[in-house]
Amino acid sequence: MLIIGIAGGTGSGKTTVVKEITKHIVETDVVVIPQDSYYKDNSHLPLEQRLELNFDHPESVDFELLVNHLSELRAGKSIEQPVYSYLTCSRSKTETVHTNPAHIIIVEGILIFTCPELRDCMDIKVFVDADADDRLGRVITRDNLERGRTVEKVLERYEKTVKPMHLQFIEPTKRYADIIVPQGGHNQVAIDILIATIEKALQTK
Repeated sequence: MLIIGIAGGTGSGKTTVVKEITKHIVETDVVVIPQDSYYKDNSHLPLEQRLELNFDHPESVDFELLVNHLSELRAGKSIEQPVYSYLTCSRSKTETVHTNPAHIIIVEGILIFTCPELRDCMDIKVFVDADADDRLGRVITRDNLERGRTVEKVLERYEKTVKPMHLQFIEPTKRYADIIVPQGGHNQVAIDILIATIEKALQTK
């Protein structure tokens, strides 16, 4: 089993990189575990308070559960991934995603390199880099379409939490990366190097 961590700022293009990996390594079974599924449950808070939570701070993530689940998968056991809703800002109490072990496990999220225990689980660490303007454009589009936020609300949140948290917590974790993919995941040379690295690592596992 190969565990790959893919980090980078909000809207950097992490999903693009994940899609490229799964598209090129078709002979090997791949499971993607999004950090977004492991946000702490906040259902005990009023909805208005939940909607103002800072999801770009490491304390918002249940890293203990995520590390435990990766250890279970590494041991050949299945897990029940939590299901988290951005609309209600709470974890489902009735629904999970049954996940079996696979040859490649991809952990993807903005904060995954901030946790030393989680980094220690990873065989390859990838940081997807992108200019702040490009990331903001993608965030506006995504949050508007998928999370029902107005452009004004997205910009307010970007200035209030996303930008400062990126500078404080996410950008510094670039130093932990084995491979940095620039240009928001559209750098084919970097993608090819990453895929070659994964294929080589699979041969030695």
